[in-house]
Amino acid sequence: MENKKFNNYKKNSYSSNGNSEKKPYNSSYNSGNNRNNNGNSSFKKKTYGQNEGRSYSNNSGSRYDNNSGNRYENNGGNRYNNSNNSYNSENRKSYNPNFKKNEGYNKPNNYNRNEGYNRNDNYKKPYNNTYKPQNNAPIDYPAVAPTEVRLNKYIADAGICSRRNADMYISAGNVTVNGEVMTTLGYRVKPTDEVRFDGKLLSSEKKEYILLNKPKGFITTTNDEKGRKTVMDLVANATNVRILPVGRLDRATTGLLLLTNDGELTKKLTHPTHGVRKIYHVILDRKLDYKDFMKVQDGLELEDGLIEVDEISYVNDKPKNEIGIKIHSGRNRIVRRIFEHLGYQVEKLDRVVFAGLTKKDLPRGHWRRLTQQEVINLRNMK
Repeated sequence: MENKKFNNYKKNSYSSNGNSEKKPYNSSYNSGNNRNNNGNSSFKKKTYGQNEGRSYSNNSGSRYDNNSGNRYENNGGNRYNNSNNSYNSENRKSYNPNFKKNEGYNKPNNYNRNEGYNRNDNYKKPYNNTYKPQNNAPIDYPAVAPTEVRLNKYIADAGICSRRNADMYISAGNVTVNGEVMTTLGYRVKPTDEVRFDGKLLSSEKKEYILLNKPKGFITTTNDEKGRKTVMDLVANATNVRILPVGRLDRATTGLLLLTNDGELTKKLTHPTHGVRKIYHVILDRKLDYKDFMKVQDGLELEDGLIEVDEISYVNDKPKNEIGIKIHSGRNRIVRRIFEHLGYQVEKLDRVVFAGLTKKDLPRGHWRRLTQQEVINLRNMK
């Protein structure tokens, strides 16, 4: 037979003899040196005869023989046999549209799906309203030494109104001190004074200290004229007294925020002379170059003056766009402005430490009361 497709190739002849072989086109081919023609050769001859002992013969004992006992035999005892194997159609269960997998099974009353399961330490519990803080009950904090305070602040601390509105009520004659109408705005209330507002006796209210893990999208203010969500919505059920945020976190920033009615402590934590330390976890839009890392560490000259950070580092086992930064400055949006000054965009900003307080066991969007020891530590800060 002639190979018509490749006319330039040497013609190969095919014999029906089982010992014949195909000779490929190769000018250096030597059949005597390279191949043994007897039946014991380790080289498998590629023949195409009808009667040869090859796998394409209809009557041979090869694995493709339809009448042999191999695993593809249609009538043999192999696993694909339609009559004698486990896939026999007669043994298969018929389809039942009403079949229910757990029919007749009742879950035990004491069944606990997560019994014995230990949560990964890196797991972050999602925000949900069912969380109940451990320190939900009121705490008797150490008493503050009595001091003289301005009358408007005394009224504001009692939860009546803000200081600005208190000045209006004082001027209007709604406030009495020791039975006499007091219209002097700068009057300082002594611990022994009796102050009344519209005839109601006011007293120095109990101090409250609420630590909030602020989520994204909330404004740090007591009210918003545009009707946006505020941090006060998250602590609405925390206490009946009027508490205020200590410092600010912008709308896109998450993390720790302290709210209290302790004016002296608020002043201490926000005044720049006390240098309260804050640690932020920053995620940038790209890797922070080492040269920019050194610029931040050495100090940057911004539009409102020189800014120096206390410490900066890459976050361990994280990409180089995740930065930890410790700072004591209280300037507005200072962390974002530091990186924006160098051409980076802050994708996420989370305050993880504030004045020694941490987010441990406090899920995002929830609050807890400070412990007595935490309040003592804050008051004793230098």
